This record gives sequence, structure tokens and C-alpha cells, in this order.
Amino acid sequence: MARGWWSGLIGVIIFSGSLPATRIAVAGFTPLFLTSARAVIAALLGAALLLALGQKRPAGKDVASLAVVAVGVVIGFPLLTALALQHITSARSIVFIGLLPLATALFGVLRGGERPKPAFWLFSLIGAATVAGFALGNGVPTSLTGDLLMVGAVILCGLGYAEGARLSRRLGGWQVISWALLLALPLMAALAIATLPSSWSPIGGPAWLGLAYVSVFSMLVGFVFWYRGLALGGIAAVGQLQLLQPFFGLALAGLLVGEQVSWTMIAATGLVVLCVAGAKRFA
Repeated sequence: MARGWWSGLIGVIIFSGSLPATRIAVAGFTPLFLTSARAVIAALLGAALLLALGQKRPAGKDVASLAVVAVGVVIGFPLLTALALQHITSARSIVFIGLLPLATALFGVLRGGERPKPAFWLFSLIGAATVAGFALGNGVPTSLTGDLLMVGAVILCGLGYAEGARLSRRLGGWQVISWALLLALPLMAALAIATLPSSWSPIGGPAWLGLAYVSVFSMLVGFVFWYRGLALGGIAAVGQLQLLQPFFGLALAGLLVGEQVSWTMIAATGLVVLCVAGAKRFA
């Protein structure tokens, strides 16, 4: 159980940089190209791993589940967040990630057969409310379009997390994301070619670094730790670590774009940590 939590925490820390990196990347790339390019790069890396380590192809019965993972975390979440970040700030988008534990837990119940205790849901709701209250209380500029896109992204991501965790128990964490990336590769490669930038010269170094981060870490390395954590520690239980992601992400956003980290962020983080501990106890 402890190994699952530590693995999940590493995954959360890696994912925390995704939205700030995406925000930087969309300054140079269109959302469609960014989504497809990151998937293509990660798929090629995943294919190299599968080939080098001699992994067998997944069974036919697993293809549908891998397709769900691909729709959720390879296509849906990256695309919707990239579109949302054209309307809202990275700080505001990060706060929506506080809803991911509820989405992941819900799909863990529906798809993974898990049955957390009632107290688990209480701590989850308190944690999510803390994250939402922190966002609304900071006066971050909003956009209904951006907010709705983030809600859609969270729903698809929760589904992809739960489905991937269920498969990871049988296939292994990095294998699941690698096969899901390969399944989506033909579509993503075609989309990347169709949306190639008309000129590469205006694209600055930060945008390239953002693309590199979301391709290698957000799209592949993070999932190695995250799916392993969910498989070992339980989808609902380890999924609560995502409540910490908004605060890790805001800290990174502060470092990258110079946003000030207030005392309210520290206080809210402390409350969320308590909620995570409570959820873990009753999962």
C-alpha cells in the first residue's frame, strides 16, 4: 500500500507541471498540433520501450479498455486543456484538477468495482470544496468556455485514470499507457501532419520546452508512476493524492511566470493534506 502511495505521489508531482507547460506551449503551437505532437512523441518512446523489453501484445479483450484510456488521457484531456488555456489562465485551470479525485473515484466505483466507505466521500468532498474555494477566493479571471472545457477534461481524465489503473493490475502501468499511445498513433500522426505550423521561426524556446515536457513527462513518465500507484494502492485511495496537484501546480506556475504564493495557499494545502490522509484511512 505504501509503495502505491509513494509511486502515486511521484506521478502527481510530474503531472503538476503539465498545465503550466501547456500554457507556455500554446503560446507557440495551436492546441490541435500540441495535442497530436505530444502524443506522437510519447507513442514513439513507448513503442521503443515495448520493443526493447519484449512486451507481448495485449489480448483482444483489452483493446476496448485501451481505447477508453486513449480517448481519456491521450486525446481528450490534453486537447480540452489546451483549448481551455486559450481562454483562462494556467492558475485557474490548475484549480479544476482538484475535482479529479472525485472523478477518478467515481469511475473507480463504476469501472473498477471499488467500494469506499461513506467517510471517504466526505473527506473527498471537503478536499474538493477547499480547492474550489481557494480558486474562487483568489479573484482569478474566468471564462465560461474555459471552465466548461476544463470540466470536460476532468471527466475524461478521471475515466482514463480509472480504466488504466484497472488494466495496470494485469498489464503493468507503463505498458498500459504505451499501448494506449500506440493505439492512438495513426490518428494523432495524421492530425499532427495536418496541423503543422506554417512557419517554425516564430516559435520560441519556451514553447519547445513546454512541448518537450508534456510529451515526455506528462504523456509517458508520469503515467509509469501514476498507474502503478493506482494499481497497488487502489484507484479511489491513491486518487486522492490529486488533491495536492493544484497546489504543486500553482507553485510551479509561480516559479515559471512569477506569480506570488500567498499564505492562503499554504493554509489550504495543509487542509487538503488532512483530507488526503482522511480519505486514505477510509478508502
